Amino acid sequence: MDLHALLAEASTILDAAVEPFVAGHRADSAVRKKGNDFATQVDLAIERQVVAALEAATGIGVHGEEFGGTPVDSPWVWVLDPIDGTFNYAAGSPMAAILLGLLHEGEPVAGLTWIPFTDDRYLAVAEGPLMKNDVAQTPLNHTRLADTLIGVGTFNAGSRGRFPGRYRLAVLEKLSRVSSRLRMHGSTGLDLVYVADGILSCAVHFGGQVWDHAAGVAQVRAAGGTVTDLLGQPWTPESRSVLAAAPGAYGEILEILRSAGRPEDY
Repeated sequence: MDLHALLAEASTILDAAVEPFVAGHRADSAVRKKGNDFATQVDLAIERQVVAALEAATGIGVHGEEFGGTPVDSPWVWVLDPIDGTFNYAAGSPMAAILLGLLHEGEPVAGLTWIPFTDDRYLAVAEGPLMKNDVAQTPLNHTRLADTLIGVGTFNAGSRGRFPGRYRLAVLEKLSRVSSRLRMHGSTGLDLVYVADGILSCAVHFGGQVWDHAAGVAQVRAAGGTVTDLLGQPWTPESRSVLAAAPGAYGEILEILRSAGRPEDY
């Protein structure tokens, strides 16, 4: 596969989705999902539009957040989140993006993150570099947590599951003792690409699915960063958490996570 040619096709297709994305800002919930999650009609329309165009242009199937599609374990598959940060989008916040990753045998080999409200377009293939608005970005430098912004995922302190709310609070407390610059953007994809771009030193997300992660995993790695799950295990499409960080910061943040103890103890 010519990854650069595939990204050129995908870029044109995502560009065509920007107009309906912007026009639908503040769209109401249309489809209720698990918990307090939902999708808007814009999510559904953009996914249909992008899936049809991608499959016609590249011959590679797509797995989307809203409708599923080609199995994620296929040899080649696009994974699409038509609106990452849907609650932000519906509320009128500009912190929302279109995420598109390309998996080959389960490995993210390319990623695109389009942020229409800031007019930023990020893309990368696995070997790098990270491209922002058609300009190659410099690789990530060695970074200390105390000197930087840290992105963290949203959560409910009373929630249960694999990473209970009290465990998440303990992690945030420990992080806050190292840096008072924690940021909660409400979009996994934005946090990951901001790590790749050096805006954040790291991103800690206690959940998510492959369509939330894949584009950003490819981008962070292309920029010279490290991505695993929160336990420090290699990221895979089955991972339900993600830890992404610049050189130096990754070791610091992993030590903080481990010092919080085991999630099951909470």
